[in-house]
Amino acid sequence: MKKPFLTRSSAAGSPERGATIVLVALAMVAIIAMAALSIDVITLYLAREEAQHSADTAALAAARILSISGVTGDPANSQGGLSAAPWPTVCAQATQVATAVANQNTIGGAMPNTVTVTFVYNGATVDCSAAGANTSFTVNPQVQVQVVRQGLPNFFSRLWGNTGTTVSASASAEAFNPSNSESVGSSGTLIPVQPRCVKPWVVPNQDPMNPAPTAFHYCNQSGGPGACQPLVSVGTGSISHPGISLGGTGANGIIGETFWLSPDCRWSQSHCVTRITPPQPNYNNGSGYMQGPPNLVFVPAQVGTTTPTAVPSCATGNDFEEAVAGCDSAQNYSCGVSGNNVVDLSRYPDASNARAVSCLINQADTTDVDDSTGQDYLNASGNPFGAPSVYPFQILAGSANPLALPTGSPVSVSSSIVSLPIYDQATPITSGTTAVTFVGFLQVFINAVDQYGNVNVTVLNVAGCSNGGGVDVSPSPVSGTSPVPVRLITPP
Repeated sequence: MKKPFLTRSSAAGSPERGATIVLVALAMVAIIAMAALSIDVITLYLAREEAQHSADTAALAAARILSISGVTGDPANSQGGLSAAPWPTVCAQATQVATAVANQNTIGGAMPNTVTVTFVYNGATVDCSAAGANTSFTVNPQVQVQVVRQGLPNFFSRLWGNTGTTVSASASAEAFNPSNSESVGSSGTLIPVQPRCVKPWVVPNQDPMNPAPTAFHYCNQSGGPGACQPLVSVGTGSISHPGISLGGTGANGIIGETFWLSPDCRWSQSHCVTRITPPQPNYNNGSGYMQGPPNLVFVPAQVGTTTPTAVPSCATGNDFEEAVAGCDSAQNYSCGVSGNNVVDLSRYPDASNARAVSCLINQADTTDVDDSTGQDYLNASGNPFGAPSVYPFQILAGSANPLALPTGSPVSVSSSIVSLPIYDQATPITSGTTAVTFVGFLQVFINAVDQYGNVNVTVLNVAGCSNGGGVDVSPSPVSGTSPVPVRLITPP
């Protein structure tokens, strides 16, 4: 018999025995190691993104506290000093909010271990105890937030003795008041004033409490201190009376002034027949339909050509009611642009204004303007209703707060915070529709409205247009925002 052409070697004693199994085992180790590394790297990357999101939201939340507090209201202060009185309280409140927001965002399934909040002005980093002897409050303050998450869980690298990983992230945000930042004649870049939700109450550029009253007589009144000063400078956009006042007096600045906004329209007319031409603060015709001084009159902006947004169901009477209770169209408001804005005297806003404001702030009784009948209110600490005596101004939930919070609970967001345009009253308004120029925005807290459409307000902030070519305000349908923008700064 012939021998086979190919012979099978004996398995016993073969040098290749088990080589494949060894190679497969080595390959599996490498594959598992790569998979483990990939899982841990992805976990670390996601945790880093979560940490950055936590820092970003915390910084923006803290900057918003600075924005709504009026702490940015002194743009003429180029040194950016911090006030010894209000700053530590504002700083502490912003720090508390930043920490709370950061802790709402988990990193790797858990809250951050540490949240560090610091503030920057004029190139210096300060904490809440750094008020010192400075007498003015800060301009365009920045807040820096750093979050750290230690012991981040890993899945496989612990096999090599790595028991945990630390990730951190930082973010900076700024509350920037563009008042007096630049003017038309300068070569600098204008940052436009863009509040997100504006009410159609067009007020003249006059401060009803500056100069301070003498013997209970206010500016523009016989026996008073003289002519009322402007809210903002038409030439530069700067605030004419910067600073913070308590008790609603206006003695130390416009922030905190408490006065009435009254329709500049005679009662029970088919259209707006102006009470005062030209419009002036602190007017009293003794009719009983207008609240007495201190007051500031307004004329209705043109509404109806565009559709308001965020209109609550309780405001369906007419387009003016909808614009007051919701957000008027952004197309109706351009800051610093001549002729782009229109006031409309063809309508009669008084009764509509009373219904719309009571709907907006959840006020149940318009005959009671001395107490909260459902609406949110400022902590007055013994002062008359609406005139806060402590700073920063604390907002307390009313009995009809839409979040159903317990009455008296502190809140940071309220539909009672609104923005309204300031116009240059050099343009006469007589009848029909008139094109006017907006020179800034006034942010106020609505304390109450009476049955005739008079609105009691406390000033929270002012922002001038810097007399520049502005743009339409942002159309975001959010009620009650500051005219001072809040923005993240990159790099932190």
